[in-house]
Amino acid sequence: MIEQYMGFLIWLLCGLIFFGIGIWCLFSKKQVGFWANIQTPKMEPVKKYNRAVGVLWLIYAAIFCALGLPLLVPQPSALILLSVLGTVFETIALIIAYMHIERKYEKK
Repeated sequence: MIEQYMGFLIWLLCGLIFFGIGIWCLFSKKQVGFWANIQTPKMEPVKKYNRAVGVLWLIYAAIFCALGLPLLVPQPSALILLSVLGTVFETIALIIAYMHIERKYEKK
């Protein structure tokens, strides 16, 4: 039973890191990046772009934390699959949503 709680706490810690990224994006004065090791094109207006990316990360974090709830079920065998597949599809949705944000705010 303690293993389930530890697994959920680790999952929740990862979710809190995503919340931190979202809050950092919301309050950043400089344009935030999304992709690792890739320079983001110039966005305009930067404040609205950062806000959109921050909100995107906050939504991702909330759903990610909710997807970890099946880890608290006593026999979560089949439900863990829900958590894993849910995270995969959520991440794909995150990328698609970011690509939309990038097209919307890219400096022309």
